[in-house]
Amino acid sequence: MPAQSLIIDCDPGVDDAVALFLAFAAPELEVLAVTTVAGNVPGRLTQRNARIVRQIAGREDAPVFGGAERPLKRPPAGAGAFHGAEGLGDLEPFEPTGIVGDGPAANAIVDLVMRRPEGSVAVAVLGPMTNLALAMRRERRLAERLGPVVVMGGARSEGGNITPSAEFNVWADPDAAAVVFGSGCDVVAFGLDVTHQVRATEARIAAVEAVDSAAARATASMLRFSQRVERDTVGWPTSDWGAPLHDPCPIAWLIRPELFQTRPCRIEVETASDLTRGHTAVEFRVDPATARHRWAVAADAQGVFDLIVETLKDQARGTGA
Repeated sequence: MPAQSLIIDCDPGVDDAVALFLAFAAPELEVLAVTTVAGNVPGRLTQRNARIVRQIAGREDAPVFGGAERPLKRPPAGAGAFHGAEGLGDLEPFEPTGIVGDGPAANAIVDLVMRRPEGSVAVAVLGPMTNLALAMRRERRLAERLGPVVVMGGARSEGGNITPSAEFNVWADPDAAAVVFGSGCDVVAFGLDVTHQVRATEARIAAVEAVDSAAARATASMLRFSQRVERDTVGWPTSDWGAPLHDPCPIAWLIRPELFQTRPCRIEVETASDLTRGHTAVEFRVDPATARHRWAVAADAQGVFDLIVETLKDQARGTGA
């Protein structure tokens, strides 16, 4: 099968970095571009961090475009406590050699999607959905031209991680999320209900650490940082619990959809209430034949980590890294 053409819109972020390392290493994916948005840390850092990850992965062929510095209507928010002040955990930041692509992220998304065959370009949104919402506003035909849009965002049965009912990415820019979910494009959403099932246990991190490559070592560093933060700030019910792996889940689904179970649904986002801002209302009582949204409900957690290890290992063999 030909590789899936993909734009990755993200806000690195330690779990975004893991997702990027996986996507860059996967032969099943053709990464057309990485676009960045303010989210976990400010936009100047997310753009730099994406270029750092690109350089470590040896994928300078993939352009990086800087994007929105703030949500559509709200003040910027951050999550540095869970990603480190610079956004990459314990990794010492540096000024990457690769340059930033010409023009804002929203324009890059429009250009890349509109010049390729209808339905051929997927978009993975791993942070606030601001860039994609801006792109949809700039090009009214974009939604009908997109391939699958896979997002890390939302919460239903699991509850929120920034408020009792909201997940951070949707909460950070609920107005943008409402634009994307309401656009009519096909969206597969990986909320906390499923990402909390995929946890970086000690054994799983050790398996990544055993891969001899720069990308694997950096991936393991991100996982170790998240493990420590979750243990110290959130608390674990058991010693082998592990930190949840959020952003790599949509990328893993694009490579091996059989690792996840999804259900057709309709997703709407609360934008009017301060109390429930960013709540994702997921309605399963829909006609599967016409539903444009799918909600991930279960994951093969070990399978996701096996995929990460196998993909990084194959890349290391192929490059001699």
